[in-house]
Amino acid sequence: MTFPGFPPDTLKFFRGLKRHNDRDWFLPRKEIFDTKVKAPMCELVESINAEFHKFAPEYITDPKKAVYRIYRDVRFSADKSPYKTHLAAAFSRHGGAGADRAMARSAGFFFSISAESVAVAGGLYDPMPDQLYAVRSWLTENHEAFRKAARPAEKLLGELHGESLQRVPKGFHPEHPAADLLKMKRWVFYATLPVALVESPKLQGELVKRFKGMLPALELLNTAVGKPRKPAAAFETMA
Repeated sequence: MTFPGFPPDTLKFFRGLKRHNDRDWFLPRKEIFDTKVKAPMCELVESINAEFHKFAPEYITDPKKAVYRIYRDVRFSADKSPYKTHLAAAFSRHGGAGADRAMARSAGFFFSISAESVAVAGGLYDPMPDQLYAVRSWLTENHEAFRKAARPAEKLLGELHGESLQRVPKGFHPEHPAADLLKMKRWVFYATLPVALVESPKLQGELVKRFKGMLPALELLNTAVGKPRKPAAAFETMA
């Protein structure tokens, strides 16, 4: 089951949406979005799920849960543009809680397409405070194993990303050999691929190759997340 690539109308739609991000432009073209953007995206997710059957069955995610909404939540944003100018999908371990929370509840995979590029990522994004503590505690004893597991991902996507604290968080030794990892507030691999892949049958393979590279590190992060955690009040100031 190989995804043939998105139709040419997909990028044409995103280029137009970037110029005219409003309901008057979008509503007459909603059928184009449904048939030329969202439907192929769901087909791609199904194709990736078929690949996951071979090496990561725990990450198979229903397309209805994996694919993000195109609509932006503008309630607390100064930017009132109603639509995202990309479409994304996420795969969390065991399906997680759906796309909007997939990478916040467990380490998972992510990709998106836009008129500019294909983005591919994986990791633990915006973990809860107790998850932060659990991962940091696990890393104090297992940082060498994690660094080794991360090497295949780093070769394919570059170094591990993550907003970091200025100092090692309270409760952890400031000169610990894993200090760089302990200061992170998220642990994510991220790269962008050429936009030409959107319409190419090579897209699926390029995404799956990077998901395979990230899997060993993600599995360790999920192991860490599953460890016993302290009550939230004990580390409210550690984030």
